[in-house]
Amino acid sequence: MRAIVQHRYGGPDELALAEVAAPEPAADEVLIRVMAVAVSMGDVLLMRGEPRAVRLAYGLRRPKRPIIGRDVAGEVVAVGHAVTRFAVGDAVFAESDQGGFAEFVAVPERFVAARPTSVDAIHAAAVVVSGTTAMQGLRLAGVGAGQHVLVNGASGGVGGFAVQLAKGRGAEVTGVSRGAKAEHVRALGADHLIDYSTEDFTANLGRYDVVFDLVADRPLGRVRRSLTPRGTLVLSSGRGGTVLGPMRRMAAASVISPFVSQRLRPLAAVRSGDDLAELARRIDAGEVRPVVDRVFPLEQAAEAVAMLESGEVRGKVVIAV
Repeated sequence: MRAIVQHRYGGPDELALAEVAAPEPAADEVLIRVMAVAVSMGDVLLMRGEPRAVRLAYGLRRPKRPIIGRDVAGEVVAVGHAVTRFAVGDAVFAESDQGGFAEFVAVPERFVAARPTSVDAIHAAAVVVSGTTAMQGLRLAGVGAGQHVLVNGASGGVGGFAVQLAKGRGAEVTGVSRGAKAEHVRALGADHLIDYSTEDFTANLGRYDVVFDLVADRPLGRVRRSLTPRGTLVLSSGRGGTVLGPMRRMAAASVISPFVSQRLRPLAAVRSGDDLAELARRIDAGEVRPVVDRVFPLEQAAEAVAMLESGEVRGKVVIAV
């Protein structure tokens, strides 16, 4: 099969098209012919081996697995003998642990769901990691009707779903993004917009019941001041240092949380076929819509990753396989 491989950590120039052996599904796995794979910041970090702590799990000197890619959508072409919910020909989307930048990928059945019927594979792939992360973050915060939620990083993949899902829960939503992306964030349903280049959201003292921080560009103490006395801060992503990345900030939040009235909650999003099924239902009901900024062919995977790294993306970048 064709796949995008890398044999050294580094930038998009380390990605190259190659012919490799197709995977064989294990007993509990579904083999998917990949029609589309979205590009996520998690892919970028694994490509670069950052923060360096991740290399303990993924390979100290070079990647243990040469193919990145987690957000896949396509069609089932084979199933393991223990698979009960899917059959050859089913249209599905799934979160792989890696291996999605390829024509075929094997994924455990529990991380697979039927694709939403109202969108194509390109838009289904755009949902996977970003949609489940947003859903799990709002669930962790207990977002409900009447609350005021701020999403820092509202124009990105996770942020865009967080805005829509929070509105679906009846919350009042403020989106933080660059001014040039304001109309995109408003179109997702945000009630209020903050241009981070001209305004600091942490200056709004005690205003937000929930802050969903996807950027980590403000000191933890200042972000806390923007929360109500019993508000909740959900921390996810953010670059942080080169060694520990956002883990240091998340650890600090966990240490502080028991001693303050606010809840500081690091988010460790997990793969979930059940969450994908729920997102598919919401998409087909018209409650949530995936936004795709640009589509690249598999041969231009490096360009797709570079575009995501540029910060100029509204929604998701997707590779058509």
